[in-house]
Amino acid sequence: MRKNMLPMFLYFGVVPLGISLITLVMATNNFLIATILPLIIGGLIAGGIASRALIKSDDKKGLTIMFFLPLAYTAVAWAIFMLVSGGFYGADLWLVYSILHIAMAPIFFITMLMGEGSLFLWAPLAYELAFVFGIFLVHLIKKVRPTMNTKQAVALLTIFILAMGTGSAVQWQRSKTVLPSYGFEYGGGYSSTDLSPYEVTNPDNILPKLAELSTFTIKNSSEMPILDGAEAAYPVYSAFANTVYENISKLDNVWDIVSFSNTIYSYERLLSGEVDIYFGAEPSKEQHVMAKRQGKELVMTPIGKEAFVFFVNPENKVDNLDVSEIQSIYSGKIKNWSELGGKNERIVAFQRPKNSGSQTLLEKIMGDTPIMEPLKEDVPEGMGGIIEQVADYRNYDNSIGFSFRFFATGMRDNSKIKLLAINSVEPTPENIASGKYPFTANLYAISLKNNTKPSISPFLEWMKGPQGQEIIEKIGYIKN
Repeated sequence: MRKNMLPMFLYFGVVPLGISLITLVMATNNFLIATILPLIIGGLIAGGIASRALIKSDDKKGLTIMFFLPLAYTAVAWAIFMLVSGGFYGADLWLVYSILHIAMAPIFFITMLMGEGSLFLWAPLAYELAFVFGIFLVHLIKKVRPTMNTKQAVALLTIFILAMGTGSAVQWQRSKTVLPSYGFEYGGGYSSTDLSPYEVTNPDNILPKLAELSTFTIKNSSEMPILDGAEAAYPVYSAFANTVYENISKLDNVWDIVSFSNTIYSYERLLSGEVDIYFGAEPSKEQHVMAKRQGKELVMTPIGKEAFVFFVNPENKVDNLDVSEIQSIYSGKIKNWSELGGKNERIVAFQRPKNSGSQTLLEKIMGDTPIMEPLKEDVPEGMGGIIEQVADYRNYDNSIGFSFRFFATGMRDNSKIKLLAINSVEPTPENIASGKYPFTANLYAISLKNNTKPSISPFLEWMKGPQGQEIIEKIGYIKN
C-alpha cells in the first residue's frame, strides 16, 4: 500500500495541480472549455503513462483500486456538500470542498470568482474519468486484461453511483425552484431590455416630440431635477427630459441627470436625496414604511394610467383568468394548467423581486392570500461568486408572468407572449382608460415634500398638463 502512495501523489496531486495552473494562463472566451479540455487531455496522458507502470506492477490489484478510488472520493464529497448546501454553489462551505481537492485549488479559485459552480464537480471528475479511460485504452491497445479485485471494484462502483445519484437528486430538486442564470445584459445589469432607443444622447432615439415648442423649459443644468425610476417608466421621464431640459443631450453630466437604476435602487436614491423625482408605480408597504422611518413625506403625482397584465406563451390554450384563479396560482393552490382548461403541465409562475413595482401590484391583487416562494436563479456575480435572486421570466410553454402592458408590448418583443384577459376583459387602451380592465394602475412622478429645488413643482404641473399628457400618450401609456 505504501508503495502505491507515491504514484497516487504524483497522478492525483502534482499532475492535476500543474494542469490547473496551466488553465489559469490560457486565453479564451470560454472558461468552461479552457478548464475541462486540458483536464481531459492531461488525464488521458497521465492514465496512459500510469497504465504502463500498472502492467509491470507486482501489486496490480491494489494499484488499480487506488487509481479508481479518487472517482468515488469526488462523488461522495460532492454528494455530501450538495446535501449540506442544498445544491447552492455560492455557499461558503464550498471553500472546504476546495481544500479537500487541493490539487484543483487554482481552478476552484477562479470558479468561485466567476460563478461557474458546476466545475466543483466536473473539474476533478473530468480528470479522473479521463485518467481511468486512459488506463483502459492502453490496456486495450496492448491487449492486456486489467487486473483488479472484483469485490472492491463493485463496491467502489456502487459508492460512485449512489453518491452521484444523491448529488443529482439534490440538483434536480433544486431545479424546480432555482433556475440557471438569466442575468440582465443591459443598464449595468439593472435592465432586462435595451434602453438605448430611449436615451437622450442617442441621435436615433425614438422619443416622441411635441408639434410645438414646450411651454416649460429648464436651461440651467443645476436647476434640472435629477430623474430616476422603474425600467418601464424610463421612456417617459427620458422623453420629458428630452423635451424640457435644454440641450440635455450635450451636457457632460447627462447620465447623472437622467439616470436609471431600476425601481428598488432609484426609490432608495429618492429618499437619500440623490434623486429629485422618481417615476414608477405606487411604492410598496415596505417602501412607504422606509420613507416614514426616515421622516420623509412623499408627494405622489399621478401622470398616466397603465395596465398590470399577466401573460403566457402563445401556445397556451388559456386566454382568460379570473382574479380568484390568479390568486390560486400565485398562492400555489392551482399547480397545473389542466385545472384551468389548459394542457396537463405544471404551472411555472414567475414573480418579480420584492419592492419592485410589479411585485407590489401582485401583492395588492393577492390581498391577504399568502404568495408562494418565488422561483430563483443562480447568478454569477463576477468577482463576487454566486448569489440567488428572483428569476427573470422565461417564456416556457407552461410559464405565466406579469408586468406592465407598455413594458410587455412596447419595450420588449411581444410576439412570443400572449396577454391574458382578466375576468373576460382584455387590457386594451379603451378598457384601461374607462377603468373596465380590473388591474389598472397609475404611473406616478414621486418627489419629497421637503425638496426645495424650485423647478420641481412647475415641472410636475407641466407633466399633468396638455403637453406632458401628449408625451405620455405618444410613448404608449394612457393619459389621465
